[in-house]
Amino acid sequence: MNASRIALVTGANQGLGRALVEGLAARMNPGDLVLLTGRDHRRVTDAAREAAQSPGTRARVEGRVLDVTDTDAITRLADELRVRHGGVDIVVSNAVARVLPEESQAERADEFIDVSNTATHAVLRSFGPLLRPGGRLLVVASSLGTLGHLAPRLHHLFDGADLDQVEYAVESWRNAIHHRTAREAGWPVWLNVPSKVAQVAAVRAVAAERREPDLANGTLLAAVCPGMVDTATSRPWFSDHSHAQSPAQAAEAVLDLILAEHVDPAHYGELVRFGKALPWHDGAPLVEQDRLITP
Repeated sequence: MNASRIALVTGANQGLGRALVEGLAARMNPGDLVLLTGRDHRRVTDAAREAAQSPGTRARVEGRVLDVTDTDAITRLADELRVRHGGVDIVVSNAVARVLPEESQAERADEFIDVSNTATHAVLRSFGPLLRPGGRLLVVASSLGTLGHLAPRLHHLFDGADLDQVEYAVESWRNAIHHRTAREAGWPVWLNVPSKVAQVAAVRAVAAERREPDLANGTLLAAVCPGMVDTATSRPWFSDHSHAQSPAQAAEAVLDLILAEHVDPAHYGELVRFGKALPWHDGAPLVEQDRLITP
């Protein structure tokens, strides 16, 4: 990687995103820059200040207001980094919309899809071309992101799809929710399943186009599953958190992947959990009573 590196994390006010910022700032070099982003100015400012003052911090930490549902804002930030720094070295797309168990999944669909999927597509399109040789672009997904978690009749929408086709599939899913035909079409009620599959499919789509040159220069594009994390987003969905990791614990495996000296070709374009790629076609559809959202 470059001697002076630029890193950016979305959804970084709290939880895993905040832990990733603090971990990067501790493990990167003085002179490197870590951008902590979120949509609320005060929370971004406070979180960036606290991260910069955290014991062990070496790199600079700065806050940037970024509402990932505003795709033009994502483009503008990418343009800013291109003009000011000539590119970017590390991008972690981590933002997620919080949904509570008692809330209607259908009523929250637009925000959830905008944050988790539309924003992921925009990050891949805007920041992918800015990655410098040896860079890292990771999308935080979950183990639900393997294709087998969808009904078989939906697999063709994502398997081998390019990014335009993934976007079309996501919008078809959104429209089916609005028209109350989603279940008839085979979509699960729980938003996290198709959303995570679509995130991983988007990563796979972009990775398929740039695999050879990226591997030649040590660049990694991948989705990542941090495992079960005890956060405000996940806590309402579980009665037993005894096996959950703290955000700092969950960040370690992700940071190891980001900061590894060499890229494992087996990780490229895949969903990686604790250093191992999960087979794309694994998984099985969840029963709807299993109201599970996996971090």
